[in-house]
Amino acid sequence: MRKRFSDNESFSRIRSKGAGRRAFDDDAYEQAFAEYQGFEYQGFEAQSNEAQGYEFGGHDATEDVDGDQQHEAVPAGDGPAEGDRWSTWDRSTPTEKGPEPRPGWVVTELAAVDTEFGIVKTGKEADVFLLERAVPGTGRRTLMAAKRYRDGQHRMFHRDSGYLEGRAHKESRVSRAMAKRTDFGKQAIAGQWAAAEFTALCRFWSAGVAVPYPVQILGTEILMEFIGDPSGAAAPRLAQLRPEEADLADLWQQLGASLAVLARDGYAHGDLSAYNILVHQGRLVIIDVPQIVDVIANPRGRSFLERDVRNVGAWFTSRGLAERQVEELARELAFEARLD
Repeated sequence: MRKRFSDNESFSRIRSKGAGRRAFDDDAYEQAFAEYQGFEYQGFEAQSNEAQGYEFGGHDATEDVDGDQQHEAVPAGDGPAEGDRWSTWDRSTPTEKGPEPRPGWVVTELAAVDTEFGIVKTGKEADVFLLERAVPGTGRRTLMAAKRYRDGQHRMFHRDSGYLEGRAHKESRVSRAMAKRTDFGKQAIAGQWAAAEFTALCRFWSAGVAVPYPVQILGTEILMEFIGDPSGAAAPRLAQLRPEEADLADLWQQLGASLAVLARDGYAHGDLSAYNILVHQGRLVIIDVPQIVDVIANPRGRSFLERDVRNVGAWFTSRGLAERQVEELARELAFEARLD
């Protein structure tokens, strides 16, 4: 059993809206998303380390002419002395990394190694693992959540059609394959989900929505801020909170504030419920955003927005919130999204 750390400085809570953030560059991330949508999905497996004969994250430390440590992929078996793999930070391009300025807890040193501590959550489309990224021999370490999407052959696609309305791929052949759910199409959808979630997290975090900070994306793995204790205990879902632990009015206010930012930007979560909202030390954090809906482009956008509010509102009303507040929030969000 690997020893887990308890360095309090290595964990950062969600910051208040706008605190120390730089304006989000829409054009840069729209371009990044377009690049993700445009790559050859059938080459996805060929890009994996296993297909190339390398261990995932395997690197060999060398030095460049400036004396900075660099890492090159090496055959399986030449991994770090401790941990499961070298840090993958240097394998993501600038547009595959989270928005700047980055929180101080993000470990970017090339000498860092990743150690996996097990699974945090399983789902139909992806699994989430607890990962520690640390620089051996130093106090530089942090916990992250590693969300890994399953490939096109092992995911459930029964919910995709509604969410994909309004999302056109620049290549018609890819769009046709996605619509027909061919093997090629399923692989394209899998890649699109990961890219969509990372892009959404970057956009929403920059706007001030209470979401985990997205550290980086590599293939179908997204590394993001771990919401929980430094010991590795994950924050509970809203659905798991006991009545005595919940400040109903405050949580409802936090939820409304984040959803208003989404609506103002023209989006709805698309699948919101008490099961994909975390509560850590009184702070509400929204997770699982790959299916975000453009409420203007999607012909069913308004229904997705209203369903989000009513789904999570059911948890609040069952604990005493007035039902009129749920309807009021739905109307307010429609107004913010300029649907009324």
